[in-house]
Formats: sequence, C-alpha cells, structure tokens
Amino acid sequence: MLLPAGAVAEAGSGGHGGRTEAGTGMLAFADGELGALAGEWDAWLASEKRMSVRTLAAYRKDLAAFVTFLSGHEGGEISVSKLVSMRPAEFRAWLAWRHSENYARSSTARAMAAIRSFYEFLDRRHGLHNPALKAMRTPSFHRPLPRPLSTGQIEGLRAAAADRGGEPWVARRDLAVLLLLYGAGLRIGEALGLNRRDLNGGSEGGIAGELRVTGKGNKERVVPLLAIVAEALTAYLGACPFELAGDDPLFVGVRGGRLQPAVVQARVRELRHLLGLPETATPHALRHSFATHLLTSGADLRAIQELLGHASLSTTQRYTAVDSARLEEIHARAHPRA
Repeated sequence: MLLPAGAVAEAGSGGHGGRTEAGTGMLAFADGELGALAGEWDAWLASEKRMSVRTLAAYRKDLAAFVTFLSGHEGGEISVSKLVSMRPAEFRAWLAWRHSENYARSSTARAMAAIRSFYEFLDRRHGLHNPALKAMRTPSFHRPLPRPLSTGQIEGLRAAAADRGGEPWVARRDLAVLLLLYGAGLRIGEALGLNRRDLNGGSEGGIAGELRVTGKGNKERVVPLLAIVAEALTAYLGACPFELAGDDPLFVGVRGGRLQPAVVQARVRELRHLLGLPETATPHALRHSFATHLLTSGADLRAIQELLGHASLSTTQRYTAVDSARLEEIHARAHPRA
C-alpha cells in the first residue's frame, strides 16, 4: 500500500510510523529498539560526523518519513529486524513513491544519503548489515554550477555600497559585511554569527590579521583578513553608535541586535537592481566569487577547500568546472575559427 500525498505527516503521529518529537527535533518510533538506535545514530551524526544543525534536522525527517512509508507499505509496525531484512524491491517501492509524489531528485538524493547513513551506523556499531542497499543507485540530478561575479562587478558593488545614503555607520557596516563575504569567502551565516572578540583572537583592541570562523557542524577554520577588509571593519566599528566588546555581535542592526541575513540579502538585492546585475548576484555569490577568483589566479584546490571550510574536496571541485566553462567561453569568443 503506497501512502497518499501528505500521509507521511499524518502517519507520523500514529502508532506505526516515525516522527520527530515536537519542540525537540528528536526521533520517536513505535518500536523501542528502533527508537534507541535512531537516538544513537542522531548523537553519532552530531558528535562524530559533526553534521550541521540543518542537515541533521533534514536527516531526522528523512528517516522518520522512510519508516512511516514502510509502515504503510507493509501494513504494520517497523522493527529493526525488518529494516535489516529489507529487499531491493522494497527500497525501490519507496523511491517509486517519492517519484509519484514529485519529490525533487535532489531531495530524494539527500533522503537516500540519510538512509544509507543510518544503515552504515547499524553496520558499524551493531553489526546489522543489509546488502540490499548496495544494489540501490542514488538518483542523479543536475547540480547547477556556482555563478560568480566578475572583478568589475565586485568593484561596482563595493562602490555602490559605500555611497549609500542615510546613516553613515550603516553604509560602513554593509560595506564591511560585503567585503568580508568576498575577501574571506564566508557564508552569510558565518559572517553574521561573528562576535566582536573573534576579530582579535579573544583580546580587546585592534583587528588581527586572521579570523577564526565557526562553520557548518561547529567546525572551526582560520582565514586571513585582507588589509582592505580589516580597514572596512575598523571604519565600521569606529562609526558604530553601539559599544561592541567581547561576546557582543560584530554586526548589529539599527536597534543594536545581531544583524539578520534578510537585511543583507535585501541590501544586495537593492544594489543588484541599481547596477543591473543578474539575479544570481546574491550574498552567497560573493563566496563563489572568492573561490573562483582564487582558482583562476592559480591557488591550490586543497587550500581553497580549507579556506571555504568544505568537508569534502568534491564540493570544492565544482569551481574547476566554473573555471573550465570560463575558458571555453573565452575560446569561443576569441578564436578566429570559433
């Protein structure tokens, strides 16, 4: 029996399926042994795999939905022994159901990664092995290439951000944020999550030449601060009407609270329309630009991986495709026989 649309959420509150406890995000299952193992898996992902909060929440949801589907498909409570004895046909039924419900291929690929992770944990920690999963292929999907800005477009953004009217300190703040995203390759959440002490390694005073950043999965990395970025940060702090020190947020809004991503996104959107830039010109595009421009200038791919805080080199390798695409474009435009 395939579940109808929306049944995952409804069955998740019943006696046979999986769900997440309201307010906790933790997994709960009707089968006590399965619930205990899911809790161990959850802790393993958080502590040993150091998975980001968002990915961890998505993996929990995917496992709960998988068990809920199986309970409807099998017509009964799902136990650990049932999961271990599953055949390829039953995994395919789950994939077929997701396809019939028009789940995006990228979403199904992530769900498959979550299920593989749970089975990997069962195998490693408890010797519960299911060879059927190896026969399953993860759905392929097209991952769009990063869309970096040119150096000229970056300079246009810098100049336009500096010329903003209104409160001068707000203009300096916005400029400092944008230069930090491009100059250090930070994610917007990483930049806005910085505290004042992060600029000087825990001591009060000036700005150090490097920045310690906490990225996904609470992984720390150190990135150098360019002189132009340090100058923009110094100018912003000197003009900011709020006294910032220690664990105070580095970037604040007009009321003194931590600056929110929506404010930066709206500002970049405003600048994008002003300068006639493409829709792909977003705060995250500045991070893409950081990586692409480093690669174009001959930087080592491993070094770029460390600076970006990527757990896997394959994620960083996407930028080689961007650089290749740029070379092909130049070749087609410049070659007399093109």
